[in-house]
Amino acid sequence: MSYPTPPGWYPDTSAPGTERWWDGTAWTAHTRAPAAPAPAPAVLPVPAAQGGGSARAVALVAAGAVVVGAVVTGAVLLTRDDDPEAPAAHASQSPARTGTDGIPGDDDPSPDGTPAHEDANVLTDQLNGITLPIPDGWERPERTSGQLLTMRTKDAYDCPGASSSYCYHGTVTTRTPGGTDATTPEALAKEDIADAADRAYEEDLVGRRTHGGITAHRQTAAGEVTVAGRTGYYIRWKVTTAEGPGGYVQSLAFPSPVGSESPVIVRYAFDAGPDGPPLALMDTLTKGIRPIGGTATDGGVGSSVEHTP
Repeated sequence: MSYPTPPGWYPDTSAPGTERWWDGTAWTAHTRAPAAPAPAPAVLPVPAAQGGGSARAVALVAAGAVVVGAVVTGAVLLTRDDDPEAPAAHASQSPARTGTDGIPGDDDPSPDGTPAHEDANVLTDQLNGITLPIPDGWERPERTSGQLLTMRTKDAYDCPGASSSYCYHGTVTTRTPGGTDATTPEALAKEDIADAADRAYEEDLVGRRTHGGITAHRQTAAGEVTVAGRTGYYIRWKVTTAEGPGGYVQSLAFPSPVGSESPVIVRYAFDAGPDGPPLALMDTLTKGIRPIGGTATDGGVGSSVEHTP
């Protein structure tokens, strides 16, 4: 029985001395220099003892090593418990990888993971090299479904079509497209919008029809837009659902402002009706996208966006 290769950094055989990110289904354009190996721990010499004292000396040294190891382990565990935003460790390590069809050999977190102490006012996508301002009344959840980086409105409600599931009046996710032949932002946005609508209002990742399913949709806006200094393209749909008020879904595609400028997709899903966020917030968030390292003066890291009615 074969198992899918998990996401991770792999040695890139086409470019020796570099590693490339595998997203779980396809290779991405993101590369990095491999991390330097950790130095080997120093081995303390055990002084020779005379006569019957040798066994006692060895025992004392061994006992000291156990105590030091226990103290270090305890400190690591206390640090993890005291820092709830510290990246969680992987449950298991992968075996060493020797080629492009093997398993990743390191235990690094995903490059789109959230840094331990990043600015609370922004959503940072390390993999795609961008930040998005988090509006007032929104939050960055600690864990999300799938491999999408997400922010959402703080207040949840029972989904109108699935009482056992929670919905949010607004969500924004970032992702790296994979398995597509589209090469332009316009083509990517047009290809992505139907899936974005399905994920928001048709059914969730476990197959629950959270709004009773989509019964109709119509395009309300589309066109080129500048995102973080790059030319992108967006498409916005109004979707009608069998239950609940329906909503607005937007797919925004643009080249990453850093590195190889590989494509990025930002998805917006806002409930319609009085409880949903204002549509103008989609445009405000798009204007607030910045390369990682942006400053408060240009709307990047450190800035905030008010949820205006």
